[in-house]
Amino acid sequence: MPSLEILIAFFGTSVILGLVPGPDNIFVLTQSAVEGRMAGLLVTLGLATGLLFHTAAVALGVSVIFQTSATAFTILKLFGVSYLLYLAWGAFRASGSKISTKNNKKLGNVALYRRGIIMNITNPKVSIFFLAFLPQFLEPKAGAIPLQIIILGGIFILATLMVFGSVAYLAGSLGKILGRSDKAQIILNRVAGCVFVALALKLILTSNK
Repeated sequence: MPSLEILIAFFGTSVILGLVPGPDNIFVLTQSAVEGRMAGLLVTLGLATGLLFHTAAVALGVSVIFQTSATAFTILKLFGVSYLLYLAWGAFRASGSKISTKNNKKLGNVALYRRGIIMNITNPKVSIFFLAFLPQFLEPKAGAIPLQIIILGGIFILATLMVFGSVAYLAGSLGKILGRSDKAQIILNRVAGCVFVALALKLILTSNK
């Protein structure tokens, strides 16, 4: 099992990443603003359910890579570093864009939950992000890699539920801040860029031994 220090760092990073404006939390925000808090909470539950799929996929795939050659691990690490730097570049270059809450089609409760699941599972960027994000918090000497990934995935899901759930609950006030303030979105994007760069640097120093 990962150390308490790693778990705390991972949880904190997950919360920060959850706060960065993106398709998922913007969808939660807009649905909450249009249809109420329950709609946002249902979408959030759907997104969290989808994360279970990605956690399982990474647990199966990464465990194999960690148990193969140093070359395979290095390739994964370089891929992760490249992707994280790509995300950082996009975050630093991103500008604010106002979120529209008008003319959004209303959905039923089951449809909202299902939409959250589908949005998450069918987004290849989530799988890529998990492959780049989770491995750097693994400790090969701390036990079975699949179990560690499942634990980290569970913590990420908890952070997602907390952040997105808060967005849904406070959609009115957060909608004014994130949806109508370009400056707030730009600041969050810059913070995310710094987080991605720090993660990339940490990943470069990661070893599979």
